[in-house]
Parts: sequence; C-alpha cells; structure tokens
Amino acid sequence: MTIKQRFEKAITYFEAHRPAAETELKYQQPYELIVAVILSAQCTDVRVNLITPAFYIAFPDENALANAKSEDVFELIKSCSYPNNKTKNLIGMAKTLKEKFNGVVPSDIENLQKLPGVGRKTANVIASVVYNIPAMAVDTHVFRVSARIGLTTNSKTPLDTEKQLVEYIPEDKISIAHHWLILHGRYVCKARKPECSKCGLTDICKYYFKQKS
Repeated sequence: MTIKQRFEKAITYFEAHRPAAETELKYQQPYELIVAVILSAQCTDVRVNLITPAFYIAFPDENALANAKSEDVFELIKSCSYPNNKTKNLIGMAKTLKEKFNGVVPSDIENLQKLPGVGRKTANVIASVVYNIPAMAVDTHVFRVSARIGLTTNSKTPLDTEKQLVEYIPEDKISIAHHWLILHGRYVCKARKPECSKCGLTDICKYYFKQKS
C-alpha cells in the first residue's frame, strides 16, 4: 500500500464516521478560543470547559483580561496544569491583542505567534477553527495517531508531522482532519491502551499489523 492510498483510505473512513468533527472546547468568540486553547496545554478539554464559563464572565474580553490582577486570574484557573505560567501568558496575550492588534484576533499564523502563550500549534488551531484556514495543528494526539497509522514516517517533531500530513491531505480537508485525528486519539487510539477492536482503520494501520506479527 502506498502512502497516498493509506491517506485516501483514512480520509474516506473519517468522512463516513466523523463527518462533523470539531473542537470540543467551548467558546463563543475568537478571544475565548485563544483563552481555552492556552489553558488546554497539557490539560484535558473537559477540565478547561469546567474552568472557562466563570473565566469568561470575569474577563469577557481582552480589555478586562489585560487589566486583571494575576491573583484573580490564577484563582480561576488554578485547577488546570501550570496555572502560574498560564496566568502570565493569558494576561500577556490580552495586553498584546489589545495594544498591537486593536483587539482583533489575527488570522495570520505568524502574527498569532506574537501573542504570549500562542505557539505554532495554538496559532494553527485559531487559524483553522476561526478563519477556516487550511492549517494543521499537531498536538500529542495528532502526533501519536499519525505515526501509529502510518500517515507519517520517522517524524521527530510536530512541525515534521505537520509537513507530512499537509502534503497528502487535500487542502479543503486539512482543518477537519486535525479534529479527526484528535478525536480518534482521544476516544479510540488512546496513548496507553489503543482500542483496536473499536477501530475501523486496522486494515491500513501499521501499529495494528505490528502487534499482530
């Protein structure tokens, strides 16, 4: 099986079984999504969604967050991972968004990365989800699942994985493919114990064939 055929089969499967895949983070506006994605680093979406309702009430926009006291932000996000660092990044993000971008969340990936707490993965998420730009965000799920199935080969970094994926995924499917891979990794191809018996990709999965041999 060629790499192109493996991608085609994976895409066909996901289109049939996850036709409406989207982020599980709760948000109403681009500012809220940036907050949620910053909080989600090394933290579950479930936990983030428990934190953000009160956070959005306390800091409904970048102006409120830019003027927030660190201790007030920390108090609201202390149940997530690395709350001290995320407190600093959230306030810094809001100040930069206000001062450099007039409160408008940029669509450009390079400009997005000028916001504190926003690396390439987060920038790709925002560009993809908010602006429907064909950007492939690579988190731990995407990195793991892509390698296991065999969509990527000898990838050492998220950027390498991103480049390999966008080479074979049609541009109009890149945004949703990010969610396909995340959700597959979250609910089926789990890190510690992948549930291969529930998976519809075993006929193309390198990991599955390796375990059988």
